[in-house]
Amino acid sequence: MPQAKASGNGRTRTEMKLPARYPGHAQAYRLMFLGRLIDDEAPNFLRKAMGWSYHAPNAGHDAIQLALGCTFRPGKDFFFPYYRDLTSCLAGGISAREIILNGLSRDEDVAGGGRHMSNHFAKISLGIQNVSSCVSNHIQHAAGLGRAVKYYKSDAVVYCSFGESSSSEGYVFEGLNGISKEKLPVVTVMQDNGYGISVPKEDQSGNECLADNFAGLKDTRIWKVDGRDTLACFAAMEEAAAFAAAHKGCAIVYAFCARIGSHSNSDNHILYRDEKELAEARAKDPLPLFRRWLISEGHLSEADLEALEKDARREFDEARAYGEAAPLPDPGTAAEFAYPKAYQPQAAEIQPETVTGPVYNWQSGELLTLRLGINAALKREFRDNPDTFLWGQDIANKEKEGIFLVSKGMQPEFGKARVFNAPIAENFIVGTANGFSRFNRKIRVVVEGAEFADYFWPAMDQYVECGHEYYRTRGQFTPNVIMRLASGGFIGGGLYHSQTIEGSLANIPGVRIVYPSFADDAYGLMRTAMKSDGPTIFMEPKALYNAPSTRTKVPENLHVPFGKARLRRDGHDVAVITYGNTTHMALKAAEAAAVTGGRNVSVAVLDLRSLIPLDEEAILELVRKCGRVVVAHEGPEFGGFGGEVAALIAKKAFEYLDAPVERVGAKLTPVPFSTILEKAILPQPDDILSAITRVANY
Repeated sequence: MPQAKASGNGRTRTEMKLPARYPGHAQAYRLMFLGRLIDDEAPNFLRKAMGWSYHAPNAGHDAIQLALGCTFRPGKDFFFPYYRDLTSCLAGGISAREIILNGLSRDEDVAGGGRHMSNHFAKISLGIQNVSSCVSNHIQHAAGLGRAVKYYKSDAVVYCSFGESSSSEGYVFEGLNGISKEKLPVVTVMQDNGYGISVPKEDQSGNECLADNFAGLKDTRIWKVDGRDTLACFAAMEEAAAFAAAHKGCAIVYAFCARIGSHSNSDNHILYRDEKELAEARAKDPLPLFRRWLISEGHLSEADLEALEKDARREFDEARAYGEAAPLPDPGTAAEFAYPKAYQPQAAEIQPETVTGPVYNWQSGELLTLRLGINAALKREFRDNPDTFLWGQDIANKEKEGIFLVSKGMQPEFGKARVFNAPIAENFIVGTANGFSRFNRKIRVVVEGAEFADYFWPAMDQYVECGHEYYRTRGQFTPNVIMRLASGGFIGGGLYHSQTIEGSLANIPGVRIVYPSFADDAYGLMRTAMKSDGPTIFMEPKALYNAPSTRTKVPENLHVPFGKARLRRDGHDVAVITYGNTTHMALKAAEAAAVTGGRNVSVAVLDLRSLIPLDEEAILELVRKCGRVVVAHEGPEFGGFGGEVAALIAKKAFEYLDAPVERVGAKLTPVPFSTILEKAILPQPDDILSAITRVANY
């Protein structure tokens, strides 16, 4: 590229070769101008109470966004925009009408029919993804999708865009580290306008260019570009796309932009910016700079530009009129798309569930423990579906195959491309699973969300993402991800090794939660989860992994439906409703109650095994039969999942109760390391027996 002199658009270029994906001067200017028309009108919609209640103006980012949107190939590449990427999305193929429908949260909004915030543009049919408001966490999804693109040998490129300040989030390092290590075809675009809302970037980083914080990552290349300079932005994007597509390393385009307006309609930049700074920002506005450059270089005349502007205003006026008249969402549909479709086992896949005592034994199948049941299910589904994958920490390294050996034999049979270790980065583990599953609907990803459930917290925003995706896209996408968590105590593990966290997860919608306590249920639920659409949390009581009491014979074709509890022991005096570790305790307590004291108490034990969805019918039927109820679980009694079960009973079966509902759970105390102290905190069989006795004698 020849040397150039400074000009109003950054540089003068004579006789230069235009970037291949540059749409031509007329179309480039028209797109930029149309984007500005929409951007300027958005606050007016809010003032008219028509919508666009969240608007983050993109004025000052126009050049890099135009280049980004035009470099992206609709229907081939994938693009994760952020909430300021209006012109990127417009140039990428979302029409002005669709942009306005999103801003006004109309039913026809292609992003999700008003289910997500305004200014969150998406069109999944083009490859433009519906992303979160949790800034920059979509870099994990981009990395995961890049991994799938590479695995399936596609020539697509994944683009991920966000503001420079959100690169302070730890998961940005996790994402870029993974892109660098695996040389994934991902281009990360950081748009630097100097502020994170009102926080200047010098309060966020010691580097003026925040991309320099990641320069030490192997094979990372950073393109630093003047965000005023339209052609320079195109050139950088084109080079970065070629670099990423060739799997050369981590590509970062860093554009210095101008923030002309406030961060958003809820921010007032006058409170922290003086008039001199604002004047300097306006002087860097890419739109008039580009316009003047086109005229000065003789590319387009004033008349040409006026004709383009007139045509853009016509399109904008038509789009605005259509958007204003478009119907609002129907409130009757508000709860739709909360959960995707679950696999419904066929009759031949479901075994008759007749009570035979504390342990079920089927007539056929190998005798397995809980751990072996999970392992067998994984292997069977991996054999049946070649689009299955497993990753996490300590999944497989030579002779070590999972810290609890649940994944034993997986990598030797299915190879390192499908079963592999992940960094110690829970957000990256879950986020990349979300992204990977976007490549095609057949994919199922199983992850160890954390080696112990206690360590899952760094992935919580990704857990929320998994729950939101199907809803906010109005069914256009759901992450087909199974998150395995080794849960609970009774192993002397102490803090961060002994908690069970289903109570904290259950009130976040969109994710199914199962909690098996016997081998056959573990096997059947895993197979159902891996055939279902959507995310599932698979809680595994690690104290039971190898417990003899979990052994059952497991038919090879067994599938256990979601939302179906299992009567482990029949009875008519007291019902114990439970799951996980306390299922086995409840069976012991029920047996003791039947032979203890002057009165023999007949105790039924219902194993929920599926928490979300919950088998309300089985619970209420047993309450009506027994009239006296104990709800037992391992997690803290206060705020625990058992409170939901008790509330359900109080609401729908109160007239059948002959005694208050008793609850048994852990004390509201961290689980201590000493086994003596642990026993005093976690529920024990005697605690359940005492509760049975109290309700029986009420």
